[in-house]
Amino acid sequence: MSILTTSDNELRNLIFESPKVIVKFTKTDCPVCEKMGKVFLKLSLNPAYGEVKFLLMDAAENPVSSQEVKLTGTPFFAIYKDGLLQQCKLVSDEAELEEMLQDLL
Repeated sequence: MSILTTSDNELRNLIFESPKVIVKFTKTDCPVCEKMGKVFLKLSLNPAYGEVKFLLMDAAENPVSSQEVKLTGTPFFAIYKDGLLQQCKLVSDEAELEEMLQDLL
């Protein structure tokens, strides 16, 4: 599945349309975000996660969503299941991100 760039206005609809969602909050001046962006893309293409919707949000441009998940830095990931926030945290390595995805399945 590809990664969809979204916004505060669209996020609420997307998390209710799809039962399993992961959101990556990022910033343009974040080297770790760039590294994790490659991991996020790789995982989004993995058939094991085919039922998960992968979303990307710019933290600075989407303050409502950033506040909802209590964003503390970037890259910050949030997972939603059946429209409800399940888990959110700073993630800086592939294994930790895969663990979040496994929790979502």
